[in-house]
Amino acid sequence: MHHGNRHGRSEAAREAVLRAADDLVAEIGYARVTIEGIAARAGVAKQTIYRWWRSKTDILIDAFTADSTQELTLPDTGTFPTDLRAHLDELVRFLAVSDSGAVFRALAGQAQHDPELATRLRTEVLPRLRAHDRVPFDRATARGELPADTDIDLLVDQTVGPIHFRVLVTGEPVTPALLDALVTRAAQQPPRAAAN
Repeated sequence: MHHGNRHGRSEAAREAVLRAADDLVAEIGYARVTIEGIAARAGVAKQTIYRWWRSKTDILIDAFTADSTQELTLPDTGTFPTDLRAHLDELVRFLAVSDSGAVFRALAGQAQHDPELATRLRTEVLPRLRAHDRVPFDRATARGELPADTDIDLLVDQTVGPIHFRVLVTGEPVTPALLDALVTRAAQQPPRAAAN
């Protein structure tokens, strides 16, 4: 009985820490977030945080991973264009509007001068996002809506790349017209030419 109670309290504390980290990055930016600040916002002791994480980067990577799993729901609408548009709408909201997106943008910025973080982004965070991004394309291939020989990785790059570029680099808005164009282009993939 006591083990269950402790586990329940521990899980609640862990979720409070992840929420606090999300909120603080969105409010004050990565550089100003501290373990002490996260602990105070979450209502836990610093020692509780250090029992689970070595650094604020570890906390933020865990927070982003949990958020992406919860918030990118990947609805199955039955057709590729509507699946893809629904995913792109969620992706834009997730990356550009939500606190989770603020965490992602902060981590991506910090990674430009933190080689260890850059490596962790490439090995832990981006593959998870990539797996989400592939789902509408893999479904479409399975349904026969895309040719079986479609280069899915290239098509994912061509479709979500402009969104990441605008969110992370130019700051331009990701407009409905852009999303419509990306979906239309992705849905009109011809079969690859046979190699001679």
